[in-house]
Amino acid sequence: MGRARSGGRGQGGGAEAVTENVDGGLARLVPDRDRARAWTLLIDGAPQSHVDLDDPSYLSFEYQRRFGHVVDLAAPPGKPLRAVHLGGGAFTLARYVAATRPRSTQQVVERDAALVHLVRRELPLDARARIRVRSADARDGLAKVPDGWAGLVVADVFGGARTPAHLTSTEFLDEVRRALAPGGVYAANLADGPPLTHLRGQIATAAARFGELALIADAAVLRGRRFGNAVLVASDAPLPIAELTRRAASDPHPGRVQHGRELLDFTGGATPVTDLAAVASPAPPASVFR
Repeated sequence: MGRARSGGRGQGGGAEAVTENVDGGLARLVPDRDRARAWTLLIDGAPQSHVDLDDPSYLSFEYQRRFGHVVDLAAPPGKPLRAVHLGGGAFTLARYVAATRPRSTQQVVERDAALVHLVRRELPLDARARIRVRSADARDGLAKVPDGWAGLVVADVFGGARTPAHLTSTEFLDEVRRALAPGGVYAANLADGPPLTHLRGQIATAAARFGELALIADAAVLRGRRFGNAVLVASDAPLPIAELTRRAASDPHPGRVQHGRELLDFTGGATPVTDLAAVASPAPPASVFR
């Protein structure tokens, strides 16, 4: 199937949905019926990103709001950041950084070149934003980032709704650490469900490479009651735990923050994952997207 448009429910001139084949599957941009120039990106029916072109500081998805908290606390308010985004989607978080921290310099690494073309065409970036988009594998693109360049590295990479295995290992995190400036912050979107084997292993892996960790997630996910997203935050500098906790608790869908001994105990004895043992994250059950 090629590019197609169908009637949408968006405001402001009767926006239409856009459907197009990309490298990762069938992409669909659906207008938001409540916000005039806002869109949701889906790949093979799985929601990937939400963007409001009129207000890039608006974050609709739960996990993106949690990423937003990390961005807000990564440096003093308004101070520009050097950020690397592994996984582009609709460039939601890069747009957020540009809107809330003007003059930030950002690199987005997105393997799906056809998706990049679709998003650039239908949801163009602000020409004033210093956002460079590179079509490459996330780990290969990260390898091209100069040593110590980034104040923030964000990993939000999914292929077929699963994080690729080579982005789950200690060797991958060695590349993240190399690219981070001293005191820089790493944040990753992790998806898992009961019995949380993948999530526990990812925390153990991050603990082997970073001195400070925090995990933000819905309590039901942390208790292994349902499949969902968790945002892992890591650094070698102290993390703003109290403020992260306050912000996560005040979200429309409140989240919990685990850190310190509580988070290490959560791993349940899981061991760090290496390239040789790495596997992709588990596929979400079909019911997640219904």
